Amino acid sequence: MASFDDEYRRSSFSAKICRVCGDEVKDGDNGQTFVACHVCAYPVCKPCYEIAGDDEEENNGPDDSDDELNIKNRKDSSSIHQNFAYGSENGDYNSKQQWRSNGRAFSSTGSVLGKDFEGERDGATDAEWKERVDKWKARQEKRGLVTKGAQTKDQDNEDDEEEEYLDAEARQPLWRKVPISSSKISPYRIVIVLRLVILAFFFRFRILTPANDAYPLWLISVICEIWFALSWILDQFPKWFPINRETYLDRLSMRFERDGEKNKLAPVDVFVSTVDPLKEPPIITANTILSILAVDYPVNKVSCYVSDDGASMLLFDTLSETSEFARRWVPFCKKYNVEPRAPEFYFSEKIDYLKDKVQTTFVKDRRAMKREYEEFKVRINSLVAKAQKKPEEGWVMQDGTPWPGNNTRDHPGMIQVYLGKEGAFDIDGNELPRLVYVSREKRPGYDHHKKAGAMNAMVRVSAVLTNAPFMLNLDCDHYINNSRAIRESMCFLMDPQLGKKLCYVQFPQRFDGIDRNDRYANRNIVFFDINMRGLDGIQGPVYVGTGCVFNRPALYGYEPPVSEKRKKMTCDCWPSWLSCCCGGGSRKKSKSSDSKKKSGIKSLLSGLRRNKKKKSDAVARKRSTEAIFDLEDIEEGLEGYDELEKSSLMSQKNFEKRFGMSPVFIASTLMENGGLPEATNTSSLIKEAIHVISCGYEEKTEWGKEIGWIYGSVTEDILTGFKMHCRGWKSVYCMPSRPAFKGSAPINLSDRLHQVLRWALGSVEIFFSRHCPLWYAWGGKLKILERMAYVNTIVYPFTSIPLLAYCTIPAVCLLTGKFIIPTINNFASIWFLALFLSIIATAILELRWSNVSINDLWRNEQFWVIGGVSAHLFAVFQGLLKVLFGVDTNFTVTSKGATDEADEFGDLYLFKWTTLLIPPTTLIILNMVGVVAGVSDAINNGYGSWGPLFGKLFFAFWVIVHLYPFLKGLMGRQNRTPTIVVLWSILLASIFSLVWVRIDPFLPKQTGPLLKQCGVDC
Repeated sequence: MASFDDEYRRSSFSAKICRVCGDEVKDGDNGQTFVACHVCAYPVCKPCYEIAGDDEEENNGPDDSDDELNIKNRKDSSSIHQNFAYGSENGDYNSKQQWRSNGRAFSSTGSVLGKDFEGERDGATDAEWKERVDKWKARQEKRGLVTKGAQTKDQDNEDDEEEEYLDAEARQPLWRKVPISSSKISPYRIVIVLRLVILAFFFRFRILTPANDAYPLWLISVICEIWFALSWILDQFPKWFPINRETYLDRLSMRFERDGEKNKLAPVDVFVSTVDPLKEPPIITANTILSILAVDYPVNKVSCYVSDDGASMLLFDTLSETSEFARRWVPFCKKYNVEPRAPEFYFSEKIDYLKDKVQTTFVKDRRAMKREYEEFKVRINSLVAKAQKKPEEGWVMQDGTPWPGNNTRDHPGMIQVYLGKEGAFDIDGNELPRLVYVSREKRPGYDHHKKAGAMNAMVRVSAVLTNAPFMLNLDCDHYINNSRAIRESMCFLMDPQLGKKLCYVQFPQRFDGIDRNDRYANRNIVFFDINMRGLDGIQGPVYVGTGCVFNRPALYGYEPPVSEKRKKMTCDCWPSWLSCCCGGGSRKKSKSSDSKKKSGIKSLLSGLRRNKKKKSDAVARKRSTEAIFDLEDIEEGLEGYDELEKSSLMSQKNFEKRFGMSPVFIASTLMENGGLPEATNTSSLIKEAIHVISCGYEEKTEWGKEIGWIYGSVTEDILTGFKMHCRGWKSVYCMPSRPAFKGSAPINLSDRLHQVLRWALGSVEIFFSRHCPLWYAWGGKLKILERMAYVNTIVYPFTSIPLLAYCTIPAVCLLTGKFIIPTINNFASIWFLALFLSIIATAILELRWSNVSINDLWRNEQFWVIGGVSAHLFAVFQGLLKVLFGVDTNFTVTSKGATDEADEFGDLYLFKWTTLLIPPTTLIILNMVGVVAGVSDAINNGYGSWGPLFGKLFFAFWVIVHLYPFLKGLMGRQNRTPTIVVLWSILLASIFSLVWVRIDPFLPKQTGPLLKQCGVDC
């Protein structure tokens, strides 16, 4: 024990600094370093020890010493060193104290305390205890032991330490990758490999044992099964590396939003696209815009651009009303921190809205805001009612001028800025985010490329007006459900390491207004929670058209920056010819050429700035009518290089042919961190913005080919993301605990099938285009598993053909009495059993690591069959007609019923007839008739025919069960009679009728030998 105490004292006195006065602890009378306590070895000098001891003797009588000794004696000897009194110079103390046998107590800060600092505090309250501490400090200062300057210095040191801690915390990563636990993912991968092995043996058996009595059916079934296996491989292996990601919003704020400093968060331009306000309700679009304007982000760094591709005055007036209502709604949201910040969905939430609310004015303000929102809805509804019938002379604006968009196919470009620095402020006088209405020019004879063309127009307008480095893309029915969603994406995009290599951050889609059972798999949980997380572990998720934050340079067709690799250690003693043979010379040449290109781009931008500064006075005089930069200025930036370098730079950055004839837009592409050039005249920018949305601007440029949203498919989202990944960009999948965005989805069967038809048609168009992942950009920067995922996205519609054939085979087998599988022995049956078990095990383990419910997985499986035999099938034939013969076929939807407005999900039972319903309806009827025919045949043929029947019935019931949600939608409400009752009633009635006819109990049964009529030779 002595050795331990010695070691403890030596370690404690290594600094030899008194914790009371700050002086060095000098040697005592015996020549050794002074030690006040040989037990704890607390560092205190001898003068402080003696003065504090005198102070204790003056204030404490003999009774106090006895009390202390009594207290000491009452304590257990094992707890002597467990009670300490921790204190600091700012008066914060802890009620722990160390006791000594002589009645003195030493605080952990080095001060020698008397009875005022007893461990039990004599029952004193916190206020009395603080008063004692202050008195003791005053006595210490009076004796010159502790000075105010020392206190201030210590306080400053504490502040510095706190600031250093915050700086260190801010330097921590803004996000982290959370891999799936090996206990969950390893068995999943093992089962996938085992399933592959089982498939190989299964196909070996299927091919080597044909059904000779039903050879055509056997051949078709084997072909279908091989296709299904290939489709499963394309879908399964991109899910090999699933991951999760976490973000740290507090670190983002500490790094870019420090108190007393300028906010360094990057600006964001938000795009909202709409076409027809009569089909896309204006009140839904208004809610989306209000959620954007109230987002938790610096207001001067958010700009909202609304694209009206239908040139509707209804939307124009709706935005005017919305901007006025936003002056009250935005401060209410930020004052009380409400979620979500779309008023329609906030006020309709069936939750306790008083939870976590402590401000007494909240209830009053909420009621007033709800009343104002209802009045706002009435004004919007009146605008919608007025827009139902267009006047003969066309729409007229409030100032009496005709609406420029009266002809939706022939009108000029229109831009209107509602809110912003020059617009209105909220009712508290605070600035609001900018709100801009955009309607691009349309003329007959031009291909406007639908949504993709509208998105590219907004990219150019935003580059001219605000030029934020990041862009958020939302559909008009997708509102911001999490006000911190933009901050979530900035944790990735503003990361110094990862951010420069990211083309976009994709959020999952979540939906409102879907029935509890999700009959038609509208939530698409399997895709968003399993497939997308798997892709996030490879090169990133695919772009799904909405809820995505883009990096602007990625949309401009640039390649991601290449991280510099560490130079290899080489020897200069090798001959030059050997280094050339080994490729060293070519690498050196390529590096030098790359450096020349980089330096050329930098000089180009610096040349622009120099010319702008030199001509600032001249440019200022003509800013109102001319652009910021001339193309001649850009060319002057290339001076000082030889012709080879100049031609190389101009061939790569031929701005006119690449971006179009807009010097302002070209200058914006050279701004590395976004923003507008200095001394920009905003009055001239509107004119330039009108120019970049003209219908002829994209002619002879790379817009839609290599830049922006890519043309050539109705699913421009898949194509656009694919091009970025081919260039080497990465994407990230962000899944915050509170869904970032929410939208609406069609819950009606016909509408849902038409939505799936459009997606499948886009995939077929990509398959027949030059951008098909099967052959595009091989040898590039697209990873093989990522390519497999893209191949799966464009091949899946063709699965409809084998799926339709496979769903027809059970009915044909039941009607003909033949089967696709011959009689098998016990050993061969093992492969069938192993295959089914591996399928079940794969599904269970997938649900285990993804936390997806089995109901979501089953609904997804059911709709895969429903969509495969209907919408996907039509998409294949429609795509073939469009690609091969140029025939564009449109399917019209005719309503055959009405919704029940008293029911929240009335649209679920709404029946709309469409040709998409014919194939699945036919399959259901065929299989039900086959079941009846098979059962009746088994009854007629006796006991021996029931064995082969079970295999046929299994496949037939597999088809009927998968098509059951379709049958429910086909039958509608049926006076609220459960469809399952109607279905089973018909099936059982048919079987019972056939059995009854077979038994025929009312006719007398003939007994004795069977008599036959004799013929001529009897």
